[in-house]
Amino acid sequence: MNVSISQIAHHTIALEAAAIAGLENFIDESFEKAVTAINECKGRVVISGIGKSAIVAQKIVATLNSTGTPSLFMHAADAIHGDLGMVQEGDIVLILSKSGESPEIKAVVPLIKNFNNLLIAIVGNTDSFLAQQANLVINTTVSKEACPNNLAPTSSTTAQMVMGDAIAVCLMELKGFGNEDFARYHPGGNLGKRLYLKVKDIVSDSIAPKVLPTATLKEVIVEITEKRLGVTAVVDNGNKVLGIITDGDLRRMLERSDNIKNITAEDILTRNPKTIEPFIMAVDALEIFALYDISQLIVAENEQYIGILHLHELIKEGIS
Repeated sequence: MNVSISQIAHHTIALEAAAIAGLENFIDESFEKAVTAINECKGRVVISGIGKSAIVAQKIVATLNSTGTPSLFMHAADAIHGDLGMVQEGDIVLILSKSGESPEIKAVVPLIKNFNNLLIAIVGNTDSFLAQQANLVINTTVSKEACPNNLAPTSSTTAQMVMGDAIAVCLMELKGFGNEDFARYHPGGNLGKRLYLKVKDIVSDSIAPKVLPTATLKEVIVEITEKRLGVTAVVDNGNKVLGIITDGDLRRMLERSDNIKNITAEDILTRNPKTIEPFIMAVDALEIFALYDISQLIVAENEQYIGILHLHELIKEGIS
């Protein structure tokens, strides 16, 4: 082998990067009309393809569904064996193909046109059968595949995928698709948690450590030990937050005090502790922890004590 593996890899990336850069020339009136039509569509977007283009089509379907544009995948080969039934009145059909001349594509296009559905082609050959039959054409022509034989779909499928992303992002902007919408469609996993999880969803009032200001040192230690959060809130008889006592406060008190017999919670507490309201996003709480370099926050609403939010709880939930 005359060239190294790294040289081959760099060359491959360069070819595909050039293919992506070339797509900017194809963001034209037809592209804008296609995006506008999808945005105004009352039905679904049915996306089809054959071979590697079919795999890219599935990815575009997933992206559109997750960003607020209802979409379905229809394999071009299966379409003529019954799957064409998924295309309903008002749907838009989008077909991906590099050549636009695949036998399966040629078979399914006339059937779709008979249904009078808008047909959009994402195609690498604007002189092809598919391009000529489509109502709107999105050009994804590439000058060369990254494959050394210029055969295996590489640069062309990358171009298809990037164009699909461009369509999806345009639709997100047109729909005003924001964080709350994203959270609704992505409730699972760490990403979803960052978007919808609130402080109240993490804090448990059943293990909220608290003592009165008159509590003895022993009572403070027992409360901190039993609740296992390394901290306790100090509240008055009306559950109003007066302060906080941490493990560190206890250690510092023991270091400077010889007589601890009559010490109470009021003698140890830190007044005006950092607090957070229960309906604050958990990810925002993380920023507060970092800003003040602390690991616990008192959760309170209208000065009424609810519980303790510990940094470890956020980390356990995958928010970090």
